[in-house]
Amino acid sequence: MSERLSLSNIDVAQDEDFDEIEIDAAHVSVEWGTFGAYQLVGGGTKINENCGRFRGHWGCVRTELHEFPLQLDGKKSVGQVYHRPVFFSCDKPSCPVCYKKGWASREARKIEVRINELEGQKRYGKAEHFIATVPPQFYDLNDRDLRAKVIEVLRFCGVVGGCLIFHGARWDKAHGVWYWSPHFHVLGVIVGGYKCRGCKKKCFKGCGEFNDLEYRAFEKYGCIVKIAEDERVKGERKTVGGTAWYQLNHATIRTDVKRPHCCTWFGVASYRKLKVKVEKRKVLCPLCQRELMRLRYFGSKNFVVDRNLPYFEREAVDDLEEGGRVVWVEDVGRH
Repeated sequence: MSERLSLSNIDVAQDEDFDEIEIDAAHVSVEWGTFGAYQLVGGGTKINENCGRFRGHWGCVRTELHEFPLQLDGKKSVGQVYHRPVFFSCDKPSCPVCYKKGWASREARKIEVRINELEGQKRYGKAEHFIATVPPQFYDLNDRDLRAKVIEVLRFCGVVGGCLIFHGARWDKAHGVWYWSPHFHVLGVIVGGYKCRGCKKKCFKGCGEFNDLEYRAFEKYGCIVKIAEDERVKGERKTVGGTAWYQLNHATIRTDVKRPHCCTWFGVASYRKLKVKVEKRKVLCPLCQRELMRLRYFGSKNFVVDRNLPYFEREAVDDLEEGGRVVWVEDVGRH
């Protein structure tokens, strides 16, 4: 019989007034979402002393091309230098320093490229963000078997391809604990696109479209597949890259393998069926659309270069000169 778990049992709160949560004690973690060999990204140890260290500024000093105003923090600037700080990253999903702004950013870029390729094929339409949750009777399956089961359910619902991002745990905000609740966030496509958004009929059974299929999938498999709705944008996701990045930075990986992966592809988006060359991304100046270059600064300003601080400036514009002296130059010897 499962033990009824209270916060006093796991020593995570001092307040004696709390509600008990109906979760098996073996399925709760007070650590960084660690459940045996499964752990949330960012829960490992920093293994490289350079992780997160400031590398320098990249930017654009072609002020003669900066004729159009760029608004940063409510300020419009014309004819100024654009610059942004760059940091070292080991790009490991387990690294507590680099997992979010290093590894997750890189993986989100790859996901965006492949999904954009799918969206470019008219028969699929716009990719959607799905959440696929498995019932408790599947909780003891390993991630491979869980993934196979979810892909079967997704295909039943008409989702013919995409990527799956594995989330092994959910956060109980009221009690301050992680609990085991495996589910997948999916960026995928449906043949003909998702047609139920905005449908005036509001039918959930019998129409043959996604809402009907997800209802029948629950009856058949016990799995719940939902479109991730956002009232601010009427249910439509904003960007593929932004959605992927957010889901990656609290995904789950295995700690007992050398190269853990929490994102896998299936169906028409699989590596066998969709060949996409992910080219090295060129970061462009938002003012003149030229490629950014490494810069050196010789002025008197002290820039905040800790990207973990809440007031950290991700990008900025400044004058090329200070006191009649040029202080921003391209570091031509380090490109």
